[in-house]
Amino acid sequence: MQPAPVYFTDFRTRPGRNILKKLRQLLNSAGIDAIDFKDKMVAVKIHFGEPGNLAYIRPNYAAEVVAMIKERGGKPFLTDANTLYSGKRSNAIDHLEAAMKNGFSPLTVGCPIIIADGLKGIEYREIEIRQKNCQTAKIGSAIADADIIISLNHFKGHEQTGFGGALKNLGMGSGSRGGKMEMHSSSRPRMVGENCTACEMCIEGCSQQAISLSAEDQAVIDEELCIGCGQCVALCRFNSAQVVWDQSAQVTGEKIAEYALAVVKNKPGLHINIITAVSPNCDCWSHNDAPIVSDLGIAVSTDPVALDKACVDMVNQAPALPLSVLSDKGYKPGDDKFGLIHPNTNWRMGLEYAEQIGLGCLDYQLLVQS
Repeated sequence: MQPAPVYFTDFRTRPGRNILKKLRQLLNSAGIDAIDFKDKMVAVKIHFGEPGNLAYIRPNYAAEVVAMIKERGGKPFLTDANTLYSGKRSNAIDHLEAAMKNGFSPLTVGCPIIIADGLKGIEYREIEIRQKNCQTAKIGSAIADADIIISLNHFKGHEQTGFGGALKNLGMGSGSRGGKMEMHSSSRPRMVGENCTACEMCIEGCSQQAISLSAEDQAVIDEELCIGCGQCVALCRFNSAQVVWDQSAQVTGEKIAEYALAVVKNKPGLHINIITAVSPNCDCWSHNDAPIVSDLGIAVSTDPVALDKACVDMVNQAPALPLSVLSDKGYKPGDDKFGLIHPNTNWRMGLEYAEQIGLGCLDYQLLVQS
């Protein structure tokens, strides 16, 4: 198999050549004109960011991608599916309000915004994939019904998969609430009692009321009620709530890849990773910690696996920022940053499985543009 081309540009600019123009050049180089957009419905899959989190992608990037699609006769819309956990994006009304608060509206991005799985997260299509863990995938209807898929992804850390990029945005992000339940149901977080301070943040944040305090004032999880969404892991400041990396957690990563495969099945598309504000955790939380590396640039590819692998490598090769969580973790040059931040995850396994099922390839050729 030939290495997949991944086109990259840094954030250096000059008069007459700003970041958005550099993004245009990347999309042209990556083959946007090879896609027939004429009168096609184009899903631009994005994460609008949980209100309070300021690391999400700026609407300006989405507006530029939308403009290029419309110039080619396409009918683009920005989309995301509702969340499984409690928050400001668990239904379409709150989700749209959250998007607008963060700057995403038809006025700012130049196209409609559609919540893919409907008002309450129950509008989906079952796409047949016949994989090891999932025979079908429950994909939000608007994404499943689109003719073309463009993923616009903020590249950052993630508490359950090590990092979040194209695969996470496509797979977990496109699943309906029922689909997210299917992906999360394989793994459960655990509580390390000696770390617990009884602050009750995890109790307040649990959408299933699955967490309570024991007689010893330590948080405990009712495994019968837990759905494995991982919100407690993100909220816990004391490393009491932890991802359990065992066979079940591995299955969660595999299911995300399988869902991503369902999203791109029989559809042309492009995938864009913005490597900026590389926060340790997902944009799903209502806060974002300091970035772990400097803003690196933008990468584009038709291959989401190669794209994510290239971005992981670039972040791992970049100098660590001294005032980030990496300092707390005792980072040394050469360490795997995402593995150090989230030691109970295994991002390599997720990418290897994605390659195994034909979603893309790990071997890439990085084509740098100035």
